[in-house]
Amino acid sequence: MFSPNAILRSPARVSIYGFATLIAIGTVLLMLPAASTHGHLRFVDALFTAVSASCVTGLVVVDTGSALSTFGQLVVLCLIQVGGLGIMTMSTLFLLLGGRRPSLAGRTLIKDTFTGGGEKSVRDIIQNVVQFTLVIEGIGALVIFLRFLPGRTVGEAIYCSVFHAISAFCNAGFSLFADSLEAYRQDWVLNLMICILIICGGIGFLVLSELKQNLLFNRRRRSRLSLHSKLVLAVTGILLVSSSIMIILMEWHNTLAPLSFPNRFLAGFFQAVTARTAGFNTLPIGEMANETLFILVVLMFIGASPGSCGGGIKTSTFASLVVMGLSRLRGQERPQIFHRTISAASIGKAISVVLISTLVIVLANMVILMTELGETPHPMSRGKFLELLFEVVSAFGTVGLSTGVTAGLSEAGKLILSMVMFVGRLGPLVIVMAVSRSTAPRYFYAEEEIMSG
Repeated sequence: MFSPNAILRSPARVSIYGFATLIAIGTVLLMLPAASTHGHLRFVDALFTAVSASCVTGLVVVDTGSALSTFGQLVVLCLIQVGGLGIMTMSTLFLLLGGRRPSLAGRTLIKDTFTGGGEKSVRDIIQNVVQFTLVIEGIGALVIFLRFLPGRTVGEAIYCSVFHAISAFCNAGFSLFADSLEAYRQDWVLNLMICILIICGGIGFLVLSELKQNLLFNRRRRSRLSLHSKLVLAVTGILLVSSSIMIILMEWHNTLAPLSFPNRFLAGFFQAVTARTAGFNTLPIGEMANETLFILVVLMFIGASPGSCGGGIKTSTFASLVVMGLSRLRGQERPQIFHRTISAASIGKAISVVLISTLVIVLANMVILMTELGETPHPMSRGKFLELLFEVVSAFGTVGLSTGVTAGLSEAGKLILSMVMFVGRLGPLVIVMAVSRSTAPRYFYAEEEIMSG
């Protein structure tokens, strides 16, 4: 049991308790009769929805557009916005607006989250985050409003556009439509705008800040992109191009078959963008080929970038391990790229994140297989292994894509996915740091070689 002082001194514990509090408040609000269109949500369903919204995942067990009232949808939207930007970001913003100074733990957490402990002050960081959020979400909502307006009243179009703009930028994937955005899969403007929102929300605020510095200011004030930003942009571009090509080729005669030639490329690209972070879909995920689902699992595991609204192991983590492997193959002791050497501390952290993340997914998948397929007879067949693995990785990567089995999970299965979403949003390394005691070793044992490979 941790003392209050110990909690306040640990940014990791502050983040955990903050998200837990947000989820608890969201659960209570969603259980109110006013939040539902019929009666009230059961505790497990309300908890799952609150966790999914707070962790900007997008997995649902009740339809957001029909099962939740306007009040319930607004609760979900607030959870998405607060959860996407982070508990400490929002609380620090209110403190600054009130003329008060945030705590040391809060300042440390915000710097580590958005700049990796950089030189910027907390006030500058919060100002940049709020500016980027309002401007990007505002532009996105305006463009989406023009596409949603035909066939709706102005008020309905504004509400739908704001909801989807916030959901896209925060990489949440919640939609007011039962089929997500499948009805709009041939709308190029809407699809590309959603993709832009997702990418902007997924590359991280540090990258957005550096791009703004380089693109908008004059040459004298321009600064060179950091290695972090170069890696994030390079990996994001490579993943988008390669995964788009693979999805288009694998689904050409399957889910893409009903679409025209150019719209197949649009749908393939859209699904490649949303697979790593957001969770919107314009293609029926449950009807995709197994090889496509496996590619989506890999993309969801990699996820977004550090300092963003998305989850996963992060693009920079994936890039660090790839660069390390390639450097070793070239005979280089240190991983080098873009005329820079990645620090040993960064490589060690990347390895830890991947190992712990893999362990979380393996354990969660084993447990959910026992809860969902262990009973005989059971509504799910034993051929659902890939689908259940898909749901677990989607929950861990806070993506929200689903093959359609989430709504049919048992209460135990829903609770397991809720815990996976919680761990995935905070990051498995944060959880380990929060519950472990960091004591520096007083001595080291002698080194000895072991066989590998």
